[in-house]
Amino acid sequence: MDVLPELLETIEDGVATLTFNRPERLNALATAHLRSRMEVSRILHELPKPTIAMINGPAAGAGLALALACDLRVAGTSARLVTAFVRVGFSGDFGGSFFLTRLVGTAKARELYFTGRPVEADEALSLGLVNRVVADEDLVSATMELARSLARGPSIALGLMKRNLNCAEGGDLADLLDMEAVHQVQTGRTDDHREATKAFVEKRAPNFIGR
Repeated sequence: MDVLPELLETIEDGVATLTFNRPERLNALATAHLRSRMEVSRILHELPKPTIAMINGPAAGAGLALALACDLRVAGTSARLVTAFVRVGFSGDFGGSFFLTRLVGTAKARELYFTGRPVEADEALSLGLVNRVVADEDLVSATMELARSLARGPSIALGLMKRNLNCAEGGDLADLLDMEAVHQVQTGRTDDHREATKAFVEKRAPNFIGR
């Protein structure tokens, strides 16, 4: 695959890592990056085993929107999150207004967009913009360990959990209850569920295989 030098990609231990490598431009996203990211996404979908994707290095503007679209976010103590569009006369793109509103609510999302003020790591954690804050020197290792723990998990159940949670955000309770019931039956038929039950009886950690 021909990946741009500004977008580095590796796959190891069930974790695909995408690293934006344009520090001189604060990791601003370019059109070429988007084409490369689409190619990476296509390859990830074609992998024989489910893979957890980890993204490193998003900064202001579209980079923040990309981070907000992820399921989980880990920040270093020196991180500063900012929607910088108002500073340059832009209105926003890449779905940032959608994801930010879902994470922090309408009033706070409007404040952050209208003012463009930076949000330090501790405030980002309290607002729910990030899930964890760790020391800067531990950021890569802590994030990788989280990604690896997910990659070792029951991938079918995790995927269906995500569908349930997505439905909970935009659907009604009746739809969610129906979806949960269907997914519960589906996961109950997996080899991973049977392995987890056996591991519980044998008092050991389960070895999930994604089936």
